[in-house]
Order: sequence, then structure tokens, then C-alpha cells
Amino acid sequence: MVTAYNEINNSERVMMMQIGFIGTGVMGTGIIQNLLRAGYQVQVFNRTKAHAQTVVAAGAQWVDSPAVLAEQADVIFTMVGFPQDVEQVYLGENGLLAHAHPGQIMVDMTTSKPSLAQKLGQLGQEQGVAVLDAPVSGGDIGAKNGTLTVMVGGPAATLKQLRPLMTSFSKEINYFGSWGAGQHAKMANQIMIAGTMTGMTEALVYARHAGLDAKQVIQTLQGGAAANFSMGTYGPRILAQDYTPGFFAKHFLKDLRIALAEAEAMHLDLPGTATAKRLYTELVDERHHGDDGTQALIKLWEEN
Repeated sequence: MVTAYNEINNSERVMMMQIGFIGTGVMGTGIIQNLLRAGYQVQVFNRTKAHAQTVVAAGAQWVDSPAVLAEQADVIFTMVGFPQDVEQVYLGENGLLAHAHPGQIMVDMTTSKPSLAQKLGQLGQEQGVAVLDAPVSGGDIGAKNGTLTVMVGGPAATLKQLRPLMTSFSKEINYFGSWGAGQHAKMANQIMIAGTMTGMTEALVYARHAGLDAKQVIQTLQGGAAANFSMGTYGPRILAQDYTPGFFAKHFLKDLRIALAEAEAMHLDLPGTATAKRLYTELVDERHHGDDGTQALIKLWEEN
């Protein structure tokens, strides 16, 4: 009974917290909307203000800088594009840590470098600020439906405190250890997705050249051992020639580069992931489809 009482009190305390969120892209927008639907007050900042209009219209409050969020919010989530964006948001002159106060919690949900997560955690600790790295999996659909999987590194006690809040946008919250462990788990996730994206793309290319009905192939594969998220989510989008990003190709290439750099540091050879990186490098850097979704990988065959 004592545990239940404490959990109820913790939930009530979390509901009273002022939430800040930096990053109103495809993923961030879905998460913010779920926080608002759950009854939380959310302040938001985004580098391009126009991209925040959807969540502002839904009830979020706009602020003018990360510094303002750091001065006002109890819990701040960040979900930006690249590690250098994370560094700017946290470590810049008008960044979060320069204006933080003891007792705050900051949660970086960007897929970023484990070493940067460790750095932010240590710097936060020196200021009395608890920092978690908490990248997610589930794509735009998971963000919209509140069914994301969260991979967490940092203080376990901080995660326990935030669980009631994080369940508003996730179905699974998995703790992996100290700072950086959440990012390492996300790298494992991206390595797996690299295989399913290349497999799904090549399966559809093969099916088309064999004269098969691609829609029927997808339905058949999803009913057997080949079933996977990439095929079920992005296969139909490819058939509809819908390349809008559920996840940007340029961000996936960034993730693959981080994963392979971490693997190299551990003296690991990951040839399948290296192949996926080569293909996405061609798609993004050479054919300039970085702002398309990851399913645009099939353009490497369609454009030949």
C-alpha cells in the first residue's frame, strides 16, 4: 500500500511539472501532442518557429529560446536532428545548461553519440541537473499513436520519477544503464533496421522484376517469417510512391555513421550495416534525397 501511495503522489507531482520541449519535427510533434492530450502544460521551442505552429495550435506555448525554457521548465525534452544540434541546444551560450538550475531534469531523445550523452550527463550532474539519454523507436506512427519504445541511459531514480509522464507517448520504457547506454541501445536498433530496410527494398525490386504483384507480396511476407516493421510500414508507402518522411533518410544516414564509428571503436566489423551506409550515402549525398523518408532507398533502383 505504501508503494501504491508513493506512486500516486509521484504521478500527481509529475502532472504539476512545467514541461519544455525543443524540436517540433515529425517525431517531436507527435510526442508533444500526446503530452498535451494527457493534460500536461508544454512550452516549446524550435529553430524554425513556423514548424511549431501545429503544436502551438494544439495548446503548447511558444518560447523564444532554450535559455527561456531552462529558466522556466521543470523537465525539458529535446529531439533535434544531429549531434551538433544537441551540442548547440545544451552547451551554447543561450543553451540549456548555461541557464539551468538545480533540481531540473533534461531528457535528450535525439539519436546521438553515446560519448556526447555521457558528457551531458556529467556536466548536468555538476550543476545538480539530472540528464537522461532516451532515444526512441517506432517512427512517425509510434509518435502519433503514443506507442514509442524508449531506450534510456542515466540515473535510474530519475527515470522512475518520469515514468508516468513518459507513458503518455510510449508503450515500452527500457532502462539500460548509465549515461550513453540508451544511445548504445538505439544503435543496436538502427543496425537492425538497416537490415530490414535493405531487405525490404531488395525484396520489392526482385518481386517487380519477377512480374509479381508487389501488394500481394507485401501481404504474403507480412504473414510469415519475413514480417517486419519496415515492410509493413514503408512497403505500402513505396507502392503509393509516398516518400514523405516518417523518418528522414539524412537522419538515418547519420545514425548509421554513428553506429559504425562506435563499432570501430569496439573493434567490430559490421559488413551489413556498412553496406546500408554505402547505399544511404549514395541516396543522400549523391542523389540528394536526404529530405525524403528512409523508404526512398528504392529510388536507387527506380532512377537507374
